[in-house]
Amino acid sequence: TVDYSTSDGSAKAGVDYVATSGTLVSTGSNTQGSIIIQLIPQTTPAADKTFTVTLSNISHGTLGAPTQATVVISYPDLSTKLTNISTRGYVGTDQKVMIAGLIVSGQASKMVVIRGIGPSLTEKGVIGAIADPTLSLMDANGTQLSSNDDYAGLPAEDQGTLVANNLTPTDSREAALVATLPTGNYTAILRGKTNGFGLVEVYDITASRLSRFVNISTRAQVEAGDNGALIGGFIVQAPDNEVGTAQTVLIRAIGPSLSGAGIVGALADPTIDLYRGSELILSNDNWKSDNEAAIEATGLQPTNVKEAAILTTLEPGSYTAVIRGKNDTTGIALVEVYQMQ
Repeated sequence: TVDYSTSDGSAKAGVDYVATSGTLVSTGSNTQGSIIIQLIPQTTPAADKTFTVTLSNISHGTLGAPTQATVVISYPDLSTKLTNISTRGYVGTDQKVMIAGLIVSGQASKMVVIRGIGPSLTEKGVIGAIADPTLSLMDANGTQLSSNDDYAGLPAEDQGTLVANNLTPTDSREAALVATLPTGNYTAILRGKTNGFGLVEVYDITASRLSRFVNISTRAQVEAGDNGALIGGFIVQAPDNEVGTAQTVLIRAIGPSLSGAGIVGALADPTIDLYRGSELILSNDNWKSDNEAAIEATGLQPTNVKEAAILTTLEPGSYTAVIRGKNDTTGIALVEVYQMQ
């Protein structure tokens, strides 16, 4: 016979597992035994935790080595999440630069790649793309954390990260940043040495389930016509790239209320069209015209009746929110995607 018992590590008895002790008895030539330890289910993502199982007090035999085993509890990520944002729009000067915003929430930092794309858009049929984009990364206080003009100027380690994630821009004049962001609010500002259309992208390259984007947004100038629309793309990712549950999101197109924040030339009446691939899923002009009570219940309803919003539940996949000015009007607008808990 041999006694066994559990002891806490980072995992705690009664919280993460059920404390267990007892005696294993071998009979005849059977010298093997099993210890069953019950784990306690967790409702939120958590880091891996450990506890120890110890053998002691053997009788009628010899206790070999090791006498302890460390058990690792690994919690799978069972939730869907927003992973990337990419927005194409007009990049001007002063308040008409393109500003991508993101909020990192959770228990750990998140590693991201941010790209500023311009000249290579010409190969995709975009007329008037910016020839030489630049990027600046700012924290919530407006302090610049890093900047880049041409991605080739990045440190070798960061360039290696781009290569490893297949995110190296295809034109040497395009910009990129690699950053590890603690939880908080950040903005990436895309500028051009000349005006034109550009693309700002933020990629989540962190495997950790302990942090996520809870809000992604982009502010930019909306021009007339389809080519001048503000096009915001985002991905709803299933847990561990498997089939997962759907995710409820609130998508907002903000225009006139930006004037109260000091923005000159805000878009007076924005509209949203939501696509999955080439399929138009939902549209909205004025947010109160659809799902008003449910949107108000989120506490995130727009403050101006002419602003647009869509509250919907999306299966994992890639989506595009297209922001235009009603009747081809122009101005500065903000597209936002909120993950509802």
